[in-house]
Amino acid sequence: MKKLVLLGFVVLLISLGVATAQNRTSFNSTSSYTTAVGVKFYPGAISVKHFTNDNTALEGLGYFWNKGVRITGLYEIHGDINAADGLKWYMGPGAHVGFYGSKYGGGTSIGVDGVLGLDYKIVGAPINLSVDWQPSFEFGSKDENGFIGNWGGFSVRYTL
Repeated sequence: MKKLVLLGFVVLLISLGVATAQNRTSFNSTSSYTTAVGVKFYPGAISVKHFTNDNTALEGLGYFWNKGVRITGLYEIHGDINAADGLKWYMGPGAHVGFYGSKYGGGTSIGVDGVLGLDYKIVGAPINLSVDWQPSFEFGSKDENGFIGNWGGFSVRYTL
């Protein structure tokens, strides 16, 4: 059931990105892409990022690792770095829900997240790279209740 919910979430985000990619010229996109789909490393995740306007984006992450599954949604505020074409900083709030296996205490947890990072769209190629730190505060899990400061990672995405 958990995998089905995650798959539905990813399909919804991809559908949203494809449907709005055709309206890319509806705002003056300095982001140079509207939607990107790919992977994030540490721990492994599927990543979908969609710009809602020039400076804000929504990112959905589906993490899979040995303890279970964690689904995260982030609201990101982006700003240009003038000295480098295609490079932006970003930060913002978010939330997550985690489902842990019985080997690690089992159960479900929820939490609040933050994100701080750099986003780079390779000029002339449909590739987006990002690196970020994603601290969170989790409620409900016996093993990981409280502040968690070791999440974050490196993302590689294909831009639509």
